Amino acid sequence: MSASAVHSLWTTAATAAEPISKIDSPKIEYGQLSPTLIVVGAAIIGVLVEAFVPRKHRYYVQLFVSVVALTAAFAAVVALAEGGYGTTKARIAAMGAIAVDGPALFLQGTILLASLVGLFTFAERRLDPEVHGNRVDSFAAQAASVPGSDSEQAAVKAGFTTTEVFPLLLFAVAGMLVFPSANDLLTLFIALEVFSLPLYLLCALARRKRLMSQEAAVKYFLLGAFASAFTLFGIALLYGYAGSVSYGTIAQVVDGTVQNVNPALADTMGNDALLLVGAAMIVMGLLFKVGAVPFHMWTPDVYQGAPTPVTGFMAAATKVAAFGALLRLLYVVLPGLRWDWRPVMWGVAIVTMLGGAIVAITQTDIKRLLAYSSIAHAGFILAGVIATTPDGVSSVLFYLAAYSFVTIGAFAVVTLVRDAGGEATHLSKWAGLGRRSPLVAAVFAVFLLAFAGIPLTSGFTGKFAVFKAAAEGGAAPLVVVGVISSAIAAFFYIRVIVLMFFSEPRPEGPTVAVPSPLTMTAIAVGVAVTLVLGVAPQYFLDLANQAGVFVR
Repeated sequence: MSASAVHSLWTTAATAAEPISKIDSPKIEYGQLSPTLIVVGAAIIGVLVEAFVPRKHRYYVQLFVSVVALTAAFAAVVALAEGGYGTTKARIAAMGAIAVDGPALFLQGTILLASLVGLFTFAERRLDPEVHGNRVDSFAAQAASVPGSDSEQAAVKAGFTTTEVFPLLLFAVAGMLVFPSANDLLTLFIALEVFSLPLYLLCALARRKRLMSQEAAVKYFLLGAFASAFTLFGIALLYGYAGSVSYGTIAQVVDGTVQNVNPALADTMGNDALLLVGAAMIVMGLLFKVGAVPFHMWTPDVYQGAPTPVTGFMAAATKVAAFGALLRLLYVVLPGLRWDWRPVMWGVAIVTMLGGAIVAITQTDIKRLLAYSSIAHAGFILAGVIATTPDGVSSVLFYLAAYSFVTIGAFAVVTLVRDAGGEATHLSKWAGLGRRSPLVAAVFAVFLLAFAGIPLTSGFTGKFAVFKAAAEGGAAPLVVVGVISSAIAAFFYIRVIVLMFFSEPRPEGPTVAVPSPLTMTAIAVGVAVTLVLGVAPQYFLDLANQAGVFVR
């Protein structure tokens, strides 16, 4: 058959059929998505900077682009909140993919501020002594070269620096901004991958102890890939259950209020096995991200092996994003399943609080100790999640905001205590630090007291809010376990303070490096937020209260 005959067949077939309806163009509310779009745009500019700007100028250009982007994105969040998008005008944007509401804006603001403070620790270049006349940062001179190889030594000698960390940080932040505001399961999964992949890379880039850093990145990548696979499988099952990936539709099918059922999916819809297994798998993926027991095994190794600025950023921002996504999933999608997920969450919260606190006592490395402490804190925050009341949401939001700044501040202090091999993270080396450098030890003591939840620190206000919400939500036994765990945790925080102030300094002990204004700012912000949220928290508690309502 000739080509023209085939062509005429096609055209007759097309005309004989009904006219093809035109495809509607997507309706995107760019203004309401502006915080994320600004950060994504800046990350892409950062990639172009790596390609086109001469090597010696890249660091300054990248730092400028990153600071401007995070500040502008935060300003956009504030503008949206002022415009009422957190309360009266809360809505679902981007054709049902993104929720613009109080919790989303509050968490996005927290992530952006924490990332900005974390960015200052990334940009620090005064802690290590100069190498071949060049200032160096915490990151490998050339990430692609094998540790200890000639090419690595040549890169160090030439004064190379890995400025790619700035666009990587921005891509991670962009994913984190979408994660807690995702309103359908596919958007949730894409956001998860967008912020996880840059973090896997960042963990492998330490300048010192490169093999340990690469080991941490591989562990994180393998376990993270497992968790992502479970999440994706759970999404597939929930789609089979509800015939939709949209949060609102799934919630309607769970409640039994769904109107129009797709006939192709009528057979599987309402199959409770799909619902329970799918929900469990997605929640498991999110619990992995927050570092809850028994999905916590990656946390201590990754926190210890990653470059310390990355550890601080990851510990703060990832927790905020993941808890935001978990809250939205449980409160918007699965409120009709509360009797099924609450008992499981009780168990997870109890083993997380006790496990993190008890294992932390045995740690001898300061970064591992802070890692187990972060696991215990995940348990405390879960107590607020379990409350299933508006107070539960607002207390979790407040706790996340308070916790993120304490964490970044604490890890910023860890970068200052150094010996000939780089950071001195073994606890024995911190003995007598209070006599050698009283100011640094005092600042670290403030952060440790906040972690322990001592009154007049943000940690106390956060714990009090979470436990109060849990008790009023009918989880009083959980509060008792939480208080016991806090007491156990206080032991090892106080032990570090005693070690710093009441032990004799060793003659061969580490020195405290004098940082640039960047790290000083990060630590000062951490201390300021810790004390303000501890002494005068009411304004911020009210803010979290106003922001505590999800749009459905």
